This record gives sequence, structure tokens and C-alpha cells, in this order.
Amino acid sequence: MTAEIISGTEIRKTILAEIKADVEKMRAKHGKVPGLATILVGKNPASVSYVTLKVKTALSVGFNEIQDDQPEDISEADLLALIDKYNNDPDIHGILVQLPLPKHIDEKKVINAINPDKDVDAFHPANVGSLMINCDEAKFLPCTPAGIQEMIVRSGTQTSGAEVVVVGRSNIVGKPIAMMLAQKSVCANATVTIVHTKTKDLAAHCKRADILVVAAGVPDLVKPEWIKPGATVIDVGVNRVGMNEATGRAILKGDVDFDAAKEIAGKITPVPGGVGPMTIAMLMKNTLRAAQYALGDLI
Repeated sequence: MTAEIISGTEIRKTILAEIKADVEKMRAKHGKVPGLATILVGKNPASVSYVTLKVKTALSVGFNEIQDDQPEDISEADLLALIDKYNNDPDIHGILVQLPLPKHIDEKKVINAINPDKDVDAFHPANVGSLMINCDEAKFLPCTPAGIQEMIVRSGTQTSGAEVVVVGRSNIVGKPIAMMLAQKSVCANATVTIVHTKTKDLAAHCKRADILVVAAGVPDLVKPEWIKPGATVIDVGVNRVGMNEATGRAILKGDVDFDAAKEIAGKITPVPGGVGPMTIAMLMKNTLRAAQYALGDLI
């Protein structure tokens, strides 16, 4: 039987509709809406495209959005001063500095300069620490892992007691999603193993997973014989493997051999249209939460 497709595109629509409704409630109650400042340094094409989509999405749900474009050669001191300005602006609830930054700027300094209460990417050490202690009490969850958890839960996949294997140990995806699913909390309570490309007998670890999250950045790494029949497979990989000459668009592949895997898995995410659309949706959710905390609707 072919697996049920978990569509990030469709789940994203639902989440954004929920956010938009909450924004209207906020406007009616407080006369305010969430404010998001997006800082883009330079003109990296991928960053420009991504920031443009973030801005468009923020406006679509009713946020006050400020896109603050800065030149490639902005000094580190000036960028930190700009962040400080938004830290002290009561109408800005979320600050996002698009990464990567030019080599002359220390990314760690920039991340640490953002007020943790406005760190809607959830990269600040204070927010990472909150996630490690108890994600139910964390103000913000990192966007891609939060999107993964939403997809697992909204697809009806049982997490409590489940064997989860996470392929990949990055600070952005692998480590946080492992911690989130291992927590003693709602939508978690799983037994989690982190593996990676240097793990011995990687296939055997994957084969026992009820939920397999693959974020290794290696196209078609996970073969169909590595998948437990009926498992839920979340493919985080977005790998460019060529160019479609007819459309001029990149050909994308995930970290899982999708066509073969979908005949074994119970549920699976596609690439594209799976995890990718969820990341920006969760960024919007974090910005809404930042505003709710600032206005006293959340404590």
C-alpha cells in the first residue's frame, strides 16, 4: 500500500489561517499586531528569495513587517547597533537576521545580540537552553524542528512510546528535534536515537524506527530497505541534483529515496512540498507568540 503523503503545503495553510485569526483577535483587543523586523545583509540570491517569501507571508497574516536591507560591507558594529535599535522598539516583537552573513561579521555575536524575547528564530543560547530544560516552557521553538513536530502530530502519528531515529546532528535540525521528541511533554515522550553518516550500521538503526527523521543533507541516503514497514518518514533534505532545462528550475531531491520509500512507509513527506513550507509558518507562529508575551496574553 502506498504511504499517506504528509503535505507541508497543506498543513502550512491551516497554521497560517490560525495565526491570521489570532492576529485579528489581537488587533481587536489591543489595537496592535505583531511586528517583525527582517534584516538582510548583502544580496545573496538565496537569501533574497527566502527573505522575500518571509516578508510576503508576514504581510499575508496581518503583521507589521519591516524589511531592513543593509549593504554587504556594513560593519559589525553598525549591524549590532541596528539590532539594538529593534531590541528597544516596542512595536517590534520579532527580529530576524538572515544567515549566512558576510565573513567579516561574527554570526555568534549577532545571534547573541538579539533580545531572547524577540529571537523568533530561537537561535539565542537562552532559548536553546530553555528548549533543553523543558520545551513546554520555552517561549520559542526552532522553526524547522517545530514544523517537523507539527507535521508528525497533525498527521496523527503517535509519539508517546515511539522509537524515533534522527539521522543528522546539526544544531538547527537534528539536535533540537531529538530533544523535543524526547521531552516528557505532550506530543513527545518518544525514545530517541541520534545517528549520522559516521554511525556504524546506520541502516539497522533506521530499520527499527517508528518515526524516522532524516536531515543529513545527502540525496537518497536512506534506502527503502532501511525503512520499517508502516513507519512515518520525515525527509528534511533539500538537495539540488540538477537543473530542469525546460523550466530553468533546480531539480530537488530529499535524503530519502522517495519513490521507493513511499511503497513501504505508512506516512511520508515529499520533497519539495514537505518540511520546507513549514519553516516560515513556524517563524510566523513564533512572532505571534512574541507579541502575545509582550502584550500580556501569554505569561
